[in-house]
Amino acid sequence: MQIIPNKTPKLIKQLFPNYIWDLYTTNEKKLYLTFDDGPIPGVTEFVLTQLNQYNAKATFFCIGDNIRKHPEVFRQILAEGHAIGNHTMNHLKAWKTNLEIYIQNTIDCQNLIQEYSPKKDIQQIFRPPYGQISRTKFKVLEKLGYKIILWDVLSKDWEQTISPEECLQNVLQNAQQGSIIVFHDSIKASKNLTVILPEILDYFSKRGYVFDTIGL
Repeated sequence: MQIIPNKTPKLIKQLFPNYIWDLYTTNEKKLYLTFDDGPIPGVTEFVLTQLNQYNAKATFFCIGDNIRKHPEVFRQILAEGHAIGNHTMNHLKAWKTNLEIYIQNTIDCQNLIQEYSPKKDIQQIFRPPYGQISRTKFKVLEKLGYKIILWDVLSKDWEQTISPEECLQNVLQNAQQGSIIVFHDSIKASKNLTVILPEILDYFSKRGYVFDTIGL
């Protein structure tokens, strides 16, 4: 069984410096909440409601097929001032997918993001599903203008074997100024997410943190 750390080790960041793991360089008390796998009716809308209560902004790494199925939810994300990232069209695993297919799947997702976006200058930020990316695929995506966004803190909200309290502590004990934190606006993650997100927003807001979008 693969053990995925709650906080990305410093050594891993040093070994792969071309990926964006955090934004520690900021001089402000900022955190960067990110949500993968949406948009999903109900779950994504819950997230947006919670964010609005704290005037918090976030970055949503969307699956293209979910944008196609739920364009109204996708447009709501944009209308409320959040950032959009690419999470492939069909949530592909890089290590099990042919290079040409993977790149085209990513391009298809980006085209859909542009099609449904009122603004035509959407930044090209990409988070590979499962955090999987090969050097070859990275080089191709880099040439196409994509920035690869990974993470500093993993909430593990999708894990069915951990409690909401464990999930909450994954974030509270590991997040620091400039952390990029991963959540999922998916059905699978909703059991934990609906409990922990309000608490995280409240906890860090009371300590003077601002929640911002990833803008590169």
